[in-house]
Amino acid sequence: MPIIVNLDDQLAQHNMTVAQLAQAIGITPANVFVLKSGRAKAVRFSTLEAICRVFDCQPGDILGYES
Repeated sequence: MPIIVNLDDQLAQHNMTVAQLAQAIGITPANVFVLKSGRAKAVRFSTLEAICRVFDCQPGDILGYES
C-alpha cells in the first residue's frame, strides 16, 4: 500500500507505548496497533486530530505517501 503510517517514529520520539497513546486518544490499543501496522482501511479525522494533539504534530508527520 502506498500510504505509510509513521506512528512508530512518533511513539519512540515521545517515549510512549501503544497503550498510553490509545488511552490518550480514546480508542482501543488493538485499533492503534491496526493503524500503526498499516492494516487500517480508513482513519477518522477525529482520531487523526487526537493523535496530532497528543504528539503536537501535523497529519503529514503521521501519514506519508510512497509511490
